[in-house]
Amino acid sequence: MVRSRIEINPNVMLGKPVIRGTRIPVELLIRKLSEGATEADLLDAYPRLTPEDIRAALGYAADSLAHETIILEAV
Repeated sequence: MVRSRIEINPNVMLGKPVIRGTRIPVELLIRKLSEGATEADLLDAYPRLTPEDIRAALGYAADSLAHETIILEAV
C-alpha cells in the first residue's frame, strides 16, 4: 500500500517523496506529526489528503529507517 500512495518524481518537489497526485511531501507530514499535529489537523489543512495517505507516509518513513545504515566511530 505504501508504494501505491507515495511517488518519487524528479519533476515534482525536486524528487522528494510526496503523496501521489499531490505536492505534499512525506517529510512535511512526518514533521507536522512530530510537532504534535493530529491526523484530523492534517486532513483539515490538506483537503486532498486521506487517512490512508498519512499511514503510507508513516510506513514510508519506517521503511526508510529500516534500511538505513549507521556507522559509529570509536571514541
